[in-house]
Amino acid sequence: MGSRACQGEGQVDQLRRTDGSRRVSQDPQGLGLIPMVIEQSGRGERAYDIYSRLLKERVVFLVGPVNEISANLIVAQLLFLESENPDKDIFFYINSPGGSVSAGLAIYDTMQFVKPDVSTLCVGQAASMGALLLAAGDKDKRFCLPNSRVLIHQPMGGFQGQASDIEIHAKEILYLRSRLNEIMAKHTGQSVDRISRDTDRDNFLSAEEAVKYGLVDKVLTSRAEAAAAAAAA
Repeated sequence: MGSRACQGEGQVDQLRRTDGSRRVSQDPQGLGLIPMVIEQSGRGERAYDIYSRLLKERVVFLVGPVNEISANLIVAQLLFLESENPDKDIFFYINSPGGSVSAGLAIYDTMQFVKPDVSTLCVGQAASMGALLLAAGDKDKRFCLPNSRVLIHQPMGGFQGQASDIEIHAKEILYLRSRLNEIMAKHTGQSVDRISRDTDRDNFLSAEEAVKYGLVDKVLTSRAEAAAAAAAA
C-alpha cells in the first residue's frame, strides 16, 4: 500500500469510488486547511486528513481549547482505539490553552476508564485543563518536548444573577477547585495543600520544571529518546 500527501480544506474522509465520485465529510473542529494523505491499494485510492491517518497509528490530538466538541471527539477516539486493541498504548498529544472544566473532566475520566495505557506528550503548551490531562497519562509515559510550557492555576468563572444564584455557582467552583487539586495531587505526588498554594495564581513551568513537579516523567529531545522511553516503560 502506497501513500502520498496533499492538502484539502477541512475534509475528514474522502473516498474515491470507481465512478469517480467522492464522499466528503466536513471537519467538525474548523481547523481550515488540513494536509491530506492519500493511500493507494488494490481497492483504489483513499484520502485521509492527517489527523485521521495518525489515528490509525493510535495517535490522538488535543489541539486548541478544551470544549464540548473537542472533548466528544477525543472521548470517541479513545473508546474506538480501546475497541480496536485494548492492550496497545494510546498516544495523546496535547497543545492546548485549556478551557472547560466539565469537558476536560470528560476526557480525564475516559483516559482512566479505558484499558489501554495512555501516553501523554506536550507539544507547545499544556495550560490549565491541558496541564491536568498531561499529568493524567500513565506513569512513566508522560512527556514534554524541550520548549513546551505548562501552566497550572485554579479554575476561573464569572456569574450574573440573583445573589442566591451567585452563591450556588461560587460553591460549585470551589468544589471543582478542590476536586481538581485532588486529581493533580494524585498524579504528581505533591500534597493537596501544595497544589492549592501553587495554583492560587498562574504558575508557569518549563519542561524541566514540569518533570521536577511530577507533571511529566521525562523531557524528550529526539525520536530515539522517545523509542527508548517506550521500550523502558
